[in-house]
Parts: sequence; C-alpha cells; structure tokens
Amino acid sequence: MPILFSFKSLALNPIAFHLGPIEVHWYGIIIACGVILAVYLAVREGKKRGIKPDDIYDMILWALPAALICARLYYVIFQWSYYKDNPGEIIQIWDGGIAIYGSLIGAMIVVIWFCRRRFIPVWLMLDVAAPTVILAQSIGRWGNFMNQEAFGKITSLAYLQGLHLPHFIISQMYISGAYRQPTFLYESVWSFLGFLVLITLRHNPHLFKQGEVFLGYVMWYSFGRFFIEGMRTDSLMLFNLRVSQILSIFLFVGAIILATYRRRDQVNPWYLEGNTLNVDF
Repeated sequence: MPILFSFKSLALNPIAFHLGPIEVHWYGIIIACGVILAVYLAVREGKKRGIKPDDIYDMILWALPAALICARLYYVIFQWSYYKDNPGEIIQIWDGGIAIYGSLIGAMIVVIWFCRRRFIPVWLMLDVAAPTVILAQSIGRWGNFMNQEAFGKITSLAYLQGLHLPHFIISQMYISGAYRQPTFLYESVWSFLGFLVLITLRHNPHLFKQGEVFLGYVMWYSFGRFFIEGMRTDSLMLFNLRVSQILSIFLFVGAIILATYRRRDQVNPWYLEGNTLNVDF
C-alpha cells in the first residue's frame, strides 16, 4: 500500500518570469517550444520530400496566427454564455482557453490556400507536417498542466500515486479542493506515441500514399481524444454533448473513408516519391 503524502500547497506558479510589468506565462513558453521543434522537424523532412525550407517558413508565418485565432474563436464560441458578459477576457489566451480542434481547422485552411499558391502538393505538405503537429500537441498539453486545466474527474491521492507519477505532477493535480485525473498527461502520452508511430512507419517503401500519413494522424488523434475527452470535466458542450467527442467521431470515420477512397486511385503517388507534378488535392 503506498504511503500517502499531502501535496496540496505545492502547486506550480503558472508565471515563468516578469519583463517589467509583463508576465511571461509557462503556457506560452511551452507552446512556443512545441511549435519551434515542430517547424525544425518539418523543415528537415520537407527537404527530403522536395519541399523548400522557405516554403515551410512562409507557410508558418500565415498558419500560426490563423491557428491561434481560430483556436481561441472556437473556444469562445462554445463558451459564449461566459464571454458575452466578459468581453475583455476574449483576448486573454495567456490564461488558457484555446481549442486544438479550432487551431487545426485554421491551419488546414491556410495550408490548402498556401500550397495552391505555391504549386506544392497539399497532401504531401500535410504528410510532412502531421507528425510534427502531433508532437507539438503532446508538448503543448504541459502548458495546460501549468495552468491546472484540461483535467479530469475527482480521484484520490492513492490512485495518482499508484500511477507512479512524480510528486510535482500529483501536487499540480490538486485542483479546487480535490485531486483530479491527469487527462492532460493521458493526451500528451497518446500524442507522443502517435508521433513515434508515424515517424517510424512513414519511411517504409510502398506503405503510405501521399495523404495517408496525415489521415493516419487524424485517425490516431481523434480516436484517443474521444475517450480522453470523456474523462474531462471542462469539455466544451453543445446540447449536452461534448463537442470534441462529436468532432472526433466525424474525423475518425471520415479519415477512414477518405483513405479507403483515395487508395483505390492508382494515380496518387507514394509519400516517399515527394514533390511530383500533377498531384491533385
């Protein structure tokens, strides 16, 4: 039987440091680190697939702001009952409150638009980006950890210790007078495993057609997110249904159908063939 200790007073400070009157939050630092690592890895892989680094950098300059804006809008829309009375808080993304699915929608729109303009195969760009995006998601969940958000239902200290978690995680999971399920950690681990699976498999010859690495990412993430979302207590709701679970079902099923349909088309090149001509989205 594990020895129980109290960690109630050891919650971590969400503010990393101050620059004069400006508070620099761990939330932003962690997300920025995830983005920087994702871009670095995407550039490395893009070179191998015939995508110029400058094209990736230029795309990020458009995609990142769109992703942040859409992530916040997505969250605010489904929490409008609160924000309509507190409009001044809508821009306060440093306190959390951005939705991954919103960011993915915004980034997808930009990627399609950008690739059309630069004559880059859209599916190939999505394939290159997908493993790095899920890695960034894995890292970004630790920003939720610092803000004590994206947590699950009430649990016991004994349960958390039974997971053999470090003390700093257990103490941070003491929220609103009770210990909580570390759903941020479940999703972070699930996303990291998805990253490992995708980067391990994507270089196998004749395994992935262009677009299938990305669709594999969609299937992997949405499958795990459906179950993890069911454990959370801060879900965005629509008519008493969890929005992320509804979207996860549509994305998972849709990705399977699309992958199956596209696999029947013999014209689609293999992922390892890289940037070939006449690739249609």
